[in-house]
Amino acid sequence: MKLKLLNDEDLTLYKKLLQEAFQYGYESFTGKKETEVVPDSEIEESLHENGSHAYVMVDDEDHILGGAIVILYPEAKRGLLDFIFVKVEYQGHGIGQKMWKEIESLYPEVEVWEATTPYFDVRNIHFYVNKLKFKIVEFYNTKHKESLDLADNFSENLDSRVFRFEKVMK
Repeated sequence: MKLKLLNDEDLTLYKKLLQEAFQYGYESFTGKKETEVVPDSEIEESLHENGSHAYVMVDDEDHILGGAIVILYPEAKRGLLDFIFVKVEYQGHGIGQKMWKEIESLYPEVEVWEATTPYFDVRNIHFYVNKLKFKIVEFYNTKHKESLDLADNFSENLDSRVFRFEKVMK
């Protein structure tokens, strides 16, 4: 397996695999079928954000196993893990963890990484906290004192309660 930058010829497949992975997580928890858990527009927005870098994890035959989009804020020495996914049939095999370790090594100047995930996605929470060693630092919900528009990151039909994680690098 190796990590490489996403190229334009893989973009359509990349989006499809990302959407399938998020769809699978949602449907596994709720049993409901959403038409669009992560719309193309949100992926495009992330890909075109200033400081955005998109990666694919590929096998020896260059088949995509997963991917990630990170956004760097060099002046603040911070990074955002905006999306990370593993192709549904390869989930649970350490690919996401390997992918993240390689991304961390690419950006040693980042002092704090941030990520968010919806509260219902127990697998993601386990992945961030137990595998990647992020810490939960905030829980956005209707009682939260600050207004955060994270609900825009999910389909209108999804619950908008969100955990925010940080990982302080040594």
